Amino acid sequence: MSKIRAAITAIESHLPDYVLTNDILEQMVDTSEEWITTRTGIKTRHILRGEGKGTSDMGAEAVKGLLEKRGIKPEEVDLFLCSTVTPDMKFPATANIISDKTGIKNAFSYDINAACSGFLYTLVTAAMFIESGKYRKVVVVGADKMSSIIDYTDRQTCVLFGDGASAVLLEPTTEDVGVMDHIFQSDGSGMIHLHMKAGGSVKPPSHETVDAREHYVYQEGKAVFKFAVANMADVSVDIMKRNNLSSDDISFLVPHQANMRIIEAVGKRMCLDKSQIMINIQRYGNTTNATIPLCLWDYENQLKKGDNLILSAFGGGFTWGAIWLKWAYDPPA
Repeated sequence: MSKIRAAITAIESHLPDYVLTNDILEQMVDTSEEWITTRTGIKTRHILRGEGKGTSDMGAEAVKGLLEKRGIKPEEVDLFLCSTVTPDMKFPATANIISDKTGIKNAFSYDINAACSGFLYTLVTAAMFIESGKYRKVVVVGADKMSSIIDYTDRQTCVLFGDGASAVLLEPTTEDVGVMDHIFQSDGSGMIHLHMKAGGSVKPPSHETVDAREHYVYQEGKAVFKFAVANMADVSVDIMKRNNLSSDDISFLVPHQANMRIIEAVGKRMCLDKSQIMINIQRYGNTTNATIPLCLWDYENQLKKGDNLILSAFGGGFTWGAIWLKWAYDPPA
C-alpha cells in the first residue's frame, strides 16, 4: 500500500490595508529609513487598524479566500488549526473563532503557539492527522496581529513587525509530494532573551505591569540574532544531509522573515544562490506565524509540482526547525 502524505493543495493570504512605512516610523521614534533598511531589510509593513479588530478577522479572510480558491465548502473541512502568538483572547482558541466566522462547523479546532516557529510546528501536526488516514481536508492558518503587542516607543522592536494571515489546505496524496520530513528542536533557556514580561499566570495584568509597559515584546536583539543564525542554518543543513539533498536539488529555501541578515546567512550556509531564497521581508516585515506561508503565497506562480522546498524558522522559546516539502501542484491558471 502506498504511503499517505499530506500535500498543500491551496494557499491564500490576507493583509490589512494600512501600510506603515519607514518614513512614518521616522516621525514616531528616533530612527531613520537608512537605519531600518540596513539592519533589517524592511521597508514597509501592514498594520490592522480599527476598533475590535483582531487576529481572527485576518485569519477568517484568508480562510474564505482559500476555500473559494479550492472550490470546497466550509462543512467539508475535517480539522482546523491556527498558529498564533496574538490570539483574540486568552480563550476560546482563535481557531474556534475563525471557524465560526467562516462557517466551518464539522471540524474540531485549536491553537498552537511556538512563537515564530509555530506555522511549521502546526503544519507537521496537521500532516500527521492526514497521514493517520482519518482526515482528508485540514486547514492550517498562520496569523498574527503583532501590532497589538509592540511598543511603538521602542525603536529596536517597533520597526520589525507587521500584521497578516495566511491559510493552507492540506489533503492526502499517495504521490511523491507533500510533507516529506522534518526536524524540530527547542531550548527553554532562551526564554530570557525573547518574551513578554507580563500578562501570563506568573505575572498577571495589573496597574503596575501596564505602567511599566510589560505587555509588549521584549527582545535582546544580539543574542536572538546569534542563536537564530546558528540554529536555523544547522537544522536546514541537517535535513538536507539526512535526505541526501544537495543545494542543486533545492528549488527554494523558505525562511522565516525576521531579518534580512539572518536570511542571507542561512542561505549562504546552505550554499544557495539568492535566486533560490524566498524573500518578501521588505514588504511585510516579521508577521511571526504568517511569514512562511506569505512567502509561499507570493511565490506560488513560480512553484512547480515536485519542487523541493526547505521551510526553516526560529522563534521565541527558543524554538526552531525545518521541513522538507515537495510542492504538490503547478502554477494556477
